[in-house]
Amino acid sequence: MPNGLLLDMSVLEILRTQKIAIVGAGVTGMALCTFLNRREIEAEVFDEKIVGYSTSVNSQYDLVIVSPGWKIDHPIIQELSQNCAEMISEIDFAWRIKEDIAPEQRWVALTGTNGKTTTVNMVQSIFDAASLHAKACGNVGEPVIAMLNRGSEYDILAIELSSFQLQWSSLPRFVACAILNIAPDHIDWHGSFEEYGAAKIKLLEFSDRAIINAQDSQLILLSTAWSGEKVFYSLDTPRYGEIGLVENLLIDRAFTGDPTKAIEFAVIADIQPTVPHNVSNAMAAAGLALALGISHENIKLGLQSFRLDHHRLERVLEHDGIDWVNDSKATNPHAASAAIMSFLSVVWIAGGLAKGATMDSLIQRSFPRIRAAILIGEDGPLIAEAFDKHAPEIPYYLIPFRESSEQLMRDVVSKARELALSGDTVLLAPACASMDQFKDYADRGEIFAKAVKEVVGK
Repeated sequence: MPNGLLLDMSVLEILRTQKIAIVGAGVTGMALCTFLNRREIEAEVFDEKIVGYSTSVNSQYDLVIVSPGWKIDHPIIQELSQNCAEMISEIDFAWRIKEDIAPEQRWVALTGTNGKTTTVNMVQSIFDAASLHAKACGNVGEPVIAMLNRGSEYDILAIELSSFQLQWSSLPRFVACAILNIAPDHIDWHGSFEEYGAAKIKLLEFSDRAIINAQDSQLILLSTAWSGEKVFYSLDTPRYGEIGLVENLLIDRAFTGDPTKAIEFAVIADIQPTVPHNVSNAMAAAGLALALGISHENIKLGLQSFRLDHHRLERVLEHDGIDWVNDSKATNPHAASAAIMSFLSVVWIAGGLAKGATMDSLIQRSFPRIRAAILIGEDGPLIAEAFDKHAPEIPYYLIPFRESSEQLMRDVVSKARELALSGDTVLLAPACASMDQFKDYADRGEIFAKAVKEVVGK
């Protein structure tokens, strides 16, 4: 087709002339199929793990759309890349569609090793308080393309992005972005911490303004070369251009328009639970909201009404002076360390699949708060080795897998009940993924909560 004619066609009209492939038949892949099918656009779906989809490439494609989580060296990706004109991410595809059917819609984005979902849900709570037609999506909730399936219904999208999504993306432009932290995670997927960090920091390329955690030294180092506008936030007193903490007040000195002005947008008691990393998340959420022009008053209302997701520092039971807390979503060392440091004396339940991460820095930082540890899963011995090296005085107990995940967790809870004293917190914060012994982190958290109620509650 002549280039001049292509320039006169909409994105959807061009798609109808193309042969399209979708890689991945999971949530994102199915959302892409739904979007295209509703517009009578055909696509072939590739996925070797789900029965009924293509597994070998027998044709040439104009466009290949890749779901997050697919490695660039996967055989299907490699084969398709040699047989297609263009290969893009679902985020890039959604951006093209947005520019065509909802050009006035504004996007903000955030990423980080930990706290992404909590922070983007805080942003959603602020949207709700401000009565905006706006939605959090992406790596949380529904894929971005599912939002575009509703046309221009939403004025704003707040998009949580994983390193997998960022590595594949190159097109979107955000009103502002936020990066919460960068610590080792998904090393098994990316190959190295350097590659993982590069994928995370890539978000800066898509925005002219970034909300950045000033207390994350790795993040500061990686963002040094970026020349856009940086709004730093921290738990320290803010300078002009920053967001920070003054006694018990969360303060904006970045969006006031006046270097002499400081505006409160929350008090610490508004943030529940009131632990340092959660207050930090609230500052990042406020930064994104302020970049969108949302008032300090609505930010305060949104933060006051927000409550953490299931499986995030969730108190399951208080019994005999002992708190039992489910933080099953702490699937890497950085998240587990933040959870442990939220309490003074912890009987720690950890282990699973470490995803290539080491546990040394976690133990070095957190061991003063750990009274004993109960270790499970394939990489439980890896955590034991870190204790032996850095905190040999702390007792740990390796609990073997028995006939079921339920029995394993009953054994774990029974051992924790034996160890815990009044004033302790028994904390499930595994620092690992769950798929070696559970369906996912939610399944692990549910089984833990059930075991606590059965073994301790009665």
